[in-house]
Amino acid sequence: MKVPVSQPLLDDAEAKNVNEALAEGAISGFFGRFITRFEEEFAAYSECRYGVGASNGTTALHLGLVALGIGPGDEVLVSTLTNMASFFSVIYQGAKAVPIDCEPGTWNMNPALLEAKITPRTKAIMVVHLFGHPVDMDPVMAVAKKHGLAVIEDCAEAHGATYQGRKVGSIGDVGCFSFYANKIITTGEGGMVTTNRKELADKMRGLRSLAFGDSNKFMHKDIGYNYRLTNVQAAIGCAQMGKIERVIEAKRRIAKRYAERFAGHPAIELPVERSYARNVYWMFHIGLRGAFADRRTWVMKRLAERGVESRECFIPYNMQEIFIARGWTAPNECTVANDIGLRGFYLPSGATLSDAEIDYVGTSLLDVLGSAGA
Repeated sequence: MKVPVSQPLLDDAEAKNVNEALAEGAISGFFGRFITRFEEEFAAYSECRYGVGASNGTTALHLGLVALGIGPGDEVLVSTLTNMASFFSVIYQGAKAVPIDCEPGTWNMNPALLEAKITPRTKAIMVVHLFGHPVDMDPVMAVAKKHGLAVIEDCAEAHGATYQGRKVGSIGDVGCFSFYANKIITTGEGGMVTTNRKELADKMRGLRSLAFGDSNKFMHKDIGYNYRLTNVQAAIGCAQMGKIERVIEAKRRIAKRYAERFAGHPAIELPVERSYARNVYWMFHIGLRGAFADRRTWVMKRLAERGVESRECFIPYNMQEIFIARGWTAPNECTVANDIGLRGFYLPSGATLSDAEIDYVGTSLLDVLGSAGA
């Protein structure tokens, strides 16, 4: 059996919308009825007033930072364990990204570490709702309020996740989403910024489209970017909105089945769901422990031989050679993140997985561990 790590859930609804966009000749990001519809529907789903489509999740993060006025000399506190797009977006602005270590269990930013990292130059906190589990936002927001800091939510992996009953992306100043092919919903590429602040939404709408002028298009109002979401992508997104809860339900079912299969195994650290959270389990990310803590590569290779695809955990910011070489960070700066970064990986988690495929993956992992005496 061949089991991919992820596959999008697509059907005739996406094809119908795309064909309508093609028939109307509305294929760019300048016009087309699907763009506004997708922005409005996704914003409403995320419990926000405004949605601003973008070309991908990275550009969504960048737009959010620009609109919030983050620039050279500023510091942004960022969870060190994340896709490096989170950090790149800060660096694009000439700002300094300050890595914050993880809390055990969720592997999200540890809010207890924020205060010690704040300086007079700190302007924002960027939380990352890692692998679909929301960050513990109340203490983050308390620190932000105390110090007058903006809060950016990187929600690329957490569409529909909730914190204390509130959707992620609606808690901070801006929420930034990705619609890459392996996300909860997809437009192939694409992204979105959500916010409840009209002035930020207006600013980002202008910036994403080269900051064209009003009365004279080519008299630009600012230094803008070409970050538009196309109408074709939005057409796919509109169809995907009809599936989002179905996908989340499937993700949670997959996670439950895996968790039941692996419960109590001494070599497997399972993902968690805190009492304040609805985890949407973007990926079923586990950590190897005990005798297997340093054998991830071997385990993944044995799984691949059985047709089971997997992916390593992200490498934390503080372990990235390009940043260490610049003197921006040190390898031992975030020890909890280093630990999971070296022993974590995720299993096939696509919403299209059948019970037979889930069971095959589970049996394969247990067999691999058992063959080595776990």
